[in-house]
Amino acid sequence: MGDAAAPVLQESLEEGVLTLTLNRPDKMNAFNVALHQALAAGFARARDDAECRVVVLTGAGKGFCAGQDLADRAVTPGAGRPDLGESIDKRYNPLVRAIRALPKPVVCAVNGVAAGAGANVALACDVVVAAKSARFLQAFARIGLVPDSGGTWILPRLVGDARARALMMLADPIPAEQAEAWGLIWRAVDDDQLQGVAREIAMRFAAGPTHAYGLMKRAFLASSANTLDAQLDLERDLQREAGAADEYIEGVRAFLEKRPANYRAIKG
Repeated sequence: MGDAAAPVLQESLEEGVLTLTLNRPDKMNAFNVALHQALAAGFARARDDAECRVVVLTGAGKGFCAGQDLADRAVTPGAGRPDLGESIDKRYNPLVRAIRALPKPVVCAVNGVAAGAGANVALACDVVVAAKSARFLQAFARIGLVPDSGGTWILPRLVGDARARALMMLADPIPAEQAEAWGLIWRAVDDDQLQGVAREIAMRFAAGPTHAYGLMKRAFLASSANTLDAQLDLERDLQREAGAADEYIEGVRAFLEKRPANYRAIKG
């Protein structure tokens, strides 16, 4: 069993990498109110702390996240019917929006099963790497619910309508290597290499142009709703902003001087 006194979310900031580790291993890191509150604070820290250049989201123990903790009183049927819409509105939707809107990259290291909302929160991240033993499961239909946490929006865009419908409606698990082959995630790696690979990706982001990454995320987020003309205009506007930033000056100088760009030295 887990230590009742242990924080439900472990945080570590090192070399520009803020690692957020879901820490309810005895519950397969299932979401409860306390974990949601800790994650909200963690992503607010990532947004506001200039020392943070990238986030790594992962889980403690054998699983990444089993989704909603069905023993949580906020969502458990009791004398009355629970308002699951309220839970989504107050907790899950803000979490997915925080990940997508964060002007810094988010790397997810899926160390075991990612089920239900746990799978969709993982897939909301910018780059997802998974241990080969990991599985992704849209478990909602098994308990008579609709996929949430952005699943009905994210999955069709990653794997297409046919595969998304089958994954959600049949609720069959998909192993990490198949998830990679389908384009659901970036990479599936050997279990003992997962944290090292995630760290390597995070360090690349930490050394990279943080402001430009944030602009890219704005473009990605807008692209699904934009026409081509609107997206072309947005690219123009974002490129104008990027070109006026110190990162561009440093990147060009480094290229001409045949040296690595030192983006970390840029402040503000």
